[in-house]
Amino acid sequence: MTTHQPPDDVTAGSGDAAGAAPRGLDIHQIEDVLQPIPEEVRTHRVSGQFWIWAGANIAPINWVLGALGIELGLGLRDTLAVLVIGNAIGMALFGVFVLIGQRTGVTGMVLSRAAFGRRGAYVPAAIQAVLAVGWCAVNTWIILDLVMALLGQLGIVDPDAPNSGAKIAVAAIIMAVQVTVAWFGYRTIATFERWTVPPTLAVLILMSVVAWFHLHIDWSYAGPTGEVLQGSARIAAMSAVMTVIGIGWGITWFTYACDYSRFVSGTVPPRKLYLASALGQYIPVVWLGVLGASLATTNGSIDPGELIVANFGALALPVLFLVIHGPIATNILNIYTFSVATQALDIKMSRRTLNLLVGVFAFAVVVFFIFQSSLATVLSTWLGGIVAWIASWAGIMLVHYFVLQKRDLDARTLFEPVGSRNLPDVNWTTMGCFVAGIVATWMFMYGPIEAMQGFGSRALGGLDLSWLVGGATSAVLYAVLGRRSRGSRSAAVAPSGVTVAARGDGSAQ
Repeated sequence: MTTHQPPDDVTAGSGDAAGAAPRGLDIHQIEDVLQPIPEEVRTHRVSGQFWIWAGANIAPINWVLGALGIELGLGLRDTLAVLVIGNAIGMALFGVFVLIGQRTGVTGMVLSRAAFGRRGAYVPAAIQAVLAVGWCAVNTWIILDLVMALLGQLGIVDPDAPNSGAKIAVAAIIMAVQVTVAWFGYRTIATFERWTVPPTLAVLILMSVVAWFHLHIDWSYAGPTGEVLQGSARIAAMSAVMTVIGIGWGITWFTYACDYSRFVSGTVPPRKLYLASALGQYIPVVWLGVLGASLATTNGSIDPGELIVANFGALALPVLFLVIHGPIATNILNIYTFSVATQALDIKMSRRTLNLLVGVFAFAVVVFFIFQSSLATVLSTWLGGIVAWIASWAGIMLVHYFVLQKRDLDARTLFEPVGSRNLPDVNWTTMGCFVAGIVATWMFMYGPIEAMQGFGSRALGGLDLSWLVGGATSAVLYAVLGRRSRGSRSAAVAPSGVTVAARGDGSAQ
């Protein structure tokens, strides 16, 4: 049989094989409604995965966060060590969720139904939807001042003026591009990233060459006083950077991974997919982090305008392209993930309709931010803190998939309607473990505001172990209580009257 391999990485099925998509039904129609992705329309190449994750991380936020260690008083060596080692761990774990998506063919929030229950999974799905639309607005808003500064370098606007109208116009253009790309789904997202990421990498190489060979980078930078932080202060600062752009950065992508890897054929070697996805995340995050940290040694600042405009004024035009591309490449994933997370709430709207709605709402929020920047800063801090729920969710899902169900999860049952006897309505055991993990995360978090500083972290002198304690707490509790739940529901009666073995969360197999 001839397999057609379109240039955008997705094969189109003929519908001849058993269980294949109906004849004439293309990938756009299939993914517009929440359902498993049939093998017949999945891609056999993994290059799209690499470009998707690389594009999402070539963004100004990463070089700003890379400079955070310098701002916190760390030396350059300590900052780079955290970036390199922390992201290696975070992205290694991210790759595991990529493989789960490939094996099951479902989105992250549909996968949640296996552990949380059919309607219990509304909780993580709602959180994911709110975060996705919030990040879409914040990511668009946060680069507007930098865009105005770069346009000022080109003589197009007055960089010292408010430029509110120009900011709104730029935000509208960016939002329109984001919504359009996400509208057409995975195929277009993969194609967009494959064609736009290489030019941004070229700009990044040029910026790095200028920074590292023509600017006064202090590679022996030891801190603002010329002496490396010692003892608990050093460890606390390193843990903060580890949470923001080390292990914690990889964790923030866990809930997105399955949404895109579900399009990869199950015949693709897992090792190949794993490396493409993990390296797609790891390379740009570490690269931009190192660039930001090294630039910060010239002035000790993490302000993007000072870091970029002051150092790359002569490269304003290519840097402007990279800066604008950053939120677009990231937000097409936020918009797409918002739509499939919202569908997991059993909201009967097509994915494309939801794309339009999130674009309109996010743009309205961006306009509000332009005139209320202090509130936007507060919201950005809140969004950064609430992603801690992902550590708790991840601990539960890893235990459920690898320990309780031993990788044997029938994805078809996850799409059965509310009331199905093959899934519990709400798994309260899981809910308890989830809440316990979130509480544990907060207890050992040391965020920028007092409300995000748990007493456990304060008792340890500001040491931030939120991601580790939260994930471990939910995982251990679920490993113990989930087994007991399974024992209490050792059998379930299927609708046909046939008794089947119960799964790890009490759902029937």
